[in-house]
Amino acid sequence: MLYCPGSPQAGLIPNPNWLTTMRTDPIEPLPNAQPVHVLVVGDVMLDRYWQGPVARVSPEAPVPVINVQDIEERPGGAANVALNVASLGARCTLVGFVGDDPAAEVLRERLQAAGVNCVFLPVEDWPTIVKLRLVAQQQQMLRADFEQPLPLIGTSERLAQLQNVVEKHLTDADFLVLEDYDKGALEEPQPLIFAAGKQGVPVLVDPKHKPFATYRGADYLKPNAEEFARAVAGAEAAEVDAQQAHELMHELNLKGLVVTAGSRGMHAFWDDENFYVPARPVDVYDVTGAGDTAAATLAVALAAGRSLADATLLANVAGAVAVSRSGTTPVTAPEVNQALTPHADGGVMTGAQVAQQVAKARALGQKVVFTNGCFDILHAGHVTYLEEAAALGDRLVVAVNDDAGVTALKGSGRPVMGLAARCRVLLGLGCVDWVVSFSEPTPEQLLRDLQPDVLVKGGDYAEDQVVGAELVRAYGGDVKVLSLVDNLSTTGIVDHIKQSSES
Repeated sequence: MLYCPGSPQAGLIPNPNWLTTMRTDPIEPLPNAQPVHVLVVGDVMLDRYWQGPVARVSPEAPVPVINVQDIEERPGGAANVALNVASLGARCTLVGFVGDDPAAEVLRERLQAAGVNCVFLPVEDWPTIVKLRLVAQQQQMLRADFEQPLPLIGTSERLAQLQNVVEKHLTDADFLVLEDYDKGALEEPQPLIFAAGKQGVPVLVDPKHKPFATYRGADYLKPNAEEFARAVAGAEAAEVDAQQAHELMHELNLKGLVVTAGSRGMHAFWDDENFYVPARPVDVYDVTGAGDTAAATLAVALAAGRSLADATLLANVAGAVAVSRSGTTPVTAPEVNQALTPHADGGVMTGAQVAQQVAKARALGQKVVFTNGCFDILHAGHVTYLEEAAALGDRLVVAVNDDAGVTALKGSGRPVMGLAARCRVLLGLGCVDWVVSFSEPTPEQLLRDLQPDVLVKGGDYAEDQVVGAELVRAYGGDVKVLSLVDNLSTTGIVDHIKQSSES
């Protein structure tokens, strides 16, 4: 699935009645979070993945048989939030209940290796929550949950123990995240919220099924759209109403409210302000844990001094990175900041990969320009021509003849630079987005596959000599021949080098 803001799919077009501003200006990178200490409290669980191919159907029942070849174990729930906080560069302490079992030890090992300070409170005769997912051909086939309600016996002592531990760590915390999966760890969140308030530590709550009034006194609330709709209207809804959001904030005395809406983006509310952040275009691989990533990013950014608006923008980017990967995988600060870079999706690609990127660009309303050539010894003439080509649209594809193709066109001794080197030099130009090679005599097949808006060639060609011109015009594209920089050519440079070496 592709998240495409503005796509005409049902439910994805923002309703102007529930937003006042759509943020489109550049986002500042995630700040250095090393001085920040985030305390995460909530339902800790282990995500287990059994993965392998499916080659047959069981003779016992009409179900696929997965030949399990790989087993992965990853922190889940509040543990995944803590892991993301640490991956984003902040210090993190995680507090939660676990069983006295191997699953708890796996969690401790994974988290401590990532730098998370684990304060686990073991519960006698209670197993650590485990979610098992069976995955085949990159598709989740089955999920099995291994969990039991926390024992009622000893509830008051257990909650008192939790509060004492949390109060101890609040003295050194900059931010508190309450990650409530409704498994029992946060059965009574009010004492924790009150303790944080006394210490002057802001609180972000990631809720599940409880009434939002349970979290009164928290600073920030991060429900998803369905949770928000149930809270304000008692039913699921596709839209997030700004008036209802501000009424909820006033009722709970919140400083900010962030509603995550999956493929519909995010909505941020604070004071009398609100804005809508469209979902970033990304191929969705797995949505597991995306909400955890968003919560962690909000906490780290807010604790580092960013505004709620900026924190939401960064959380939106981090969430897009998370869903493009398999399972509960943490997102790092460099990955978030790299995703903020304009045209960060550029590179040397195959034809199929470029076709995917062109489709994304077109979904965003961007104009794609295509040009091709040998580009053997890149010179000022090439640079001028490519800069002019890029100015004709939003994204520039450069198709390059492979080495055999250059030899066929230019003769023995060419190319001077091999294909990999030519592609690398082209990609170094700021005006070039994607570089793709082709082995056919002409790039016509690439033109058919990509259908660029503009086909460009240098000024040493007449329009009727441009290969693929008729094809491009047939589907409504434009063909442009650009100016020629005099006295510059690769052949001339090669000849000059030869003459110099002989003299």
